[in-house]
Amino acid sequence: MNDFIREFKDRGYFYQCTDETELSNVLNKKSIKGYIGFDCTAQSLHVGSLLQIMCLRQLQKHGHQPIVLLGGGTTRIGDPSGKDKTRKILDENEIEKNIKSIELILKKYLNTDNKRTSPIFVNNYSWLKELNYISFLRDIGKHFTINKMLSFDSVKLRLDREQSLSYMEFNYMILQAYDFLELNKKQNCLLQIGGSDQWGNIVNGVDLIKRYSSKEVFGLTTPLITLASGAKMGKTESGAVWLDKNLLSTYDYWQFWRNTDDRDVTKFLKMFTDLSLEKIDEIKNENINDLKILLANEATKMLHGEIETKKVEELAKSTFRENSTGEHLPSVKIGSDLIGEDIISLIEHVNSELSKSEIRRLIKNNGIKIDNEKIEDEKLLISKKLFESKGFIKLSVGKKKHFKIII
Repeated sequence: MNDFIREFKDRGYFYQCTDETELSNVLNKKSIKGYIGFDCTAQSLHVGSLLQIMCLRQLQKHGHQPIVLLGGGTTRIGDPSGKDKTRKILDENEIEKNIKSIELILKKYLNTDNKRTSPIFVNNYSWLKELNYISFLRDIGKHFTINKMLSFDSVKLRLDREQSLSYMEFNYMILQAYDFLELNKKQNCLLQIGGSDQWGNIVNGVDLIKRYSSKEVFGLTTPLITLASGAKMGKTESGAVWLDKNLLSTYDYWQFWRNTDDRDVTKFLKMFTDLSLEKIDEIKNENINDLKILLANEATKMLHGEIETKKVEELAKSTFRENSTGEHLPSVKIGSDLIGEDIISLIEHVNSELSKSEIRRLIKNNGIKIDNEKIEDEKLLISKKLFESKGFIKLSVGKKKHFKIII
């Protein structure tokens, strides 16, 4: 088995491959180019895309060249995979702005120093905008049957639920297959990697290239990552875990990994760090909290750098000391309309995933503190006087969540 495929499997990245044996043979003979596509529906990717980014790092590590396709064209349509309604269509300026922002994030993960393996960034709008509809139907559309397109999960699930699927979205799978064809022609790209929900789209591309030029290319998918709790990776009750620190602070990103469920720690060390598998196997039975800190440090260092990571680790340590003032915590601004409201309203505002009954239970169990003092009265009113001495208050919600509240 090829080393790339072996590590891909051992780290938990492998789900399906169109022809694993032949792909392994090709990879043993030469370096290839492989691509992953990212739609640009927001100014940042979130942790849900991190597995795909780690796959690109693996390609580089094993001497292959990653192609990053930023979907300036397909974002104008919207991928129906995993969606139960049509995405909001963004205007062109917003899409271009998102592309530039996402490219900067990806460059933090991918090595640009080695010319042979340096990532190639492409925008599929460069070829999709030039398409002639009649020519496209004649040359590309003839290779797709409606029968097969209706069988793919991205379409089937919508129709089974009697949810509308626009003709525009229905075309998405053809355009993604066409992307693979274009990259194969222009860059000699032999591999597309994507999430398991992209399997149908990837197979379409593999088949299209075979029919169009008789060339053999490959598709490889990764599993859908869920947390031990059953929740989807990349989303929390309080929102997405963004990879842009303008949307999520370095401290909060570090805390996301630090708060990993015990059952997920070893799996995530394999998937989301560069630690060797031998090293992970050697330390997997060590103190679970030490492993969580290691995970948080390694994952954060990759995105935000070593200096920032050391700062937030020290900040986290000082925050959890009983006498911490909270001065160095990321600030949470509240409006003056919350002055005069009760403590429950304040906590709901900064920590929206908690219900009123859960907050009351925390107060009853001495789990809520202001400036390290336990709050016992659920009717305590938030007054300006609380902010006078320091200009802010430190609000602690349970043992793990601390907020620096300013007006």
